[in-house]
Amino acid sequence: MGRFSPPITAVRAAVTRALEEDLVPLGDISSALLPPEAVADARFVTRGDGVLAGTDCATEAFAQLDPAITCRWSAGDGDHVRAGDVLGTVEGPLAPVLTGERTALNFLCHLSGIATLAQRFVEAAGPTITVWDTRKTTPGLRALEKAAVRAGGAVNHRGNLSEWVMLKDNHLTVLGVADGVARARAAHPGKLVHIECDTVEKVQEALEAGADALLLDNMEPEDARRCVKLADEHAAAVRRARPLIELSGGITLETVRRFADLGADLVSSGAITNSAPVLDIGLDIEVG
Repeated sequence: MGRFSPPITAVRAAVTRALEEDLVPLGDISSALLPPEAVADARFVTRGDGVLAGTDCATEAFAQLDPAITCRWSAGDGDHVRAGDVLGTVEGPLAPVLTGERTALNFLCHLSGIATLAQRFVEAAGPTITVWDTRKTTPGLRALEKAAVRAGGAVNHRGNLSEWVMLKDNHLTVLGVADGVARARAAHPGKLVHIECDTVEKVQEALEAGADALLLDNMEPEDARRCVKLADEHAAAVRRARPLIELSGGITLETVRRFADLGADLVSSGAITNSAPVLDIGLDIEVG
């Protein structure tokens, strides 16, 4: 398993659910009509340029249907591919190959689309800042989609609500910044405490409370620059490391470069996982 591979348990579970959508209650009643001796020799071919992801899921789809099917990949997750490239081959009994074709392609196209958009964000942002994803993922597919983000060269934000404390505006309307940080420290010592800030005043509160990370949400570039400067000055005054600073909120491919050179550490966008167009990949099948 490479660094772009999701956990195999997540792959198996997602593929099982996807196949059930096609096969319950009567199975593939169309492919069942085919002669059992018919075999397929097929090639995954990309119709556009992008970054590949999801090969584990495609392989698993065929493996769950028939162990006689063999998948061989000439490209791997994280590879840049161009229109017309042969990504891999599928050989085996025709009926189960056709049964699994759409499931395999759905995963490949969707996850490669995420990897491709992640790579575009990284390129647009430039080398001075790290691009993060968010938890705006397809329910049940988070581990797969976050692996695709890594394949595209971006970095994963927290994977779930247990990884660290993140107090957003709806938490802070009840707790307040200082009380929220204090409660987090008492309940979860050692966990990173991340505070959402939409004003300079809230940044100041979070700095004084000792937050580990600040999310500057929906700020204009000049306001974000002012907050970064404030954090730098506070860190120098108290002689400790500056909190991690994340920029987020409506940042697009077209605007991300405007935020990249403000001195923050990270820029995040939910669009990478919730709005990525698919990468068009087909399975060209020859029947023998």
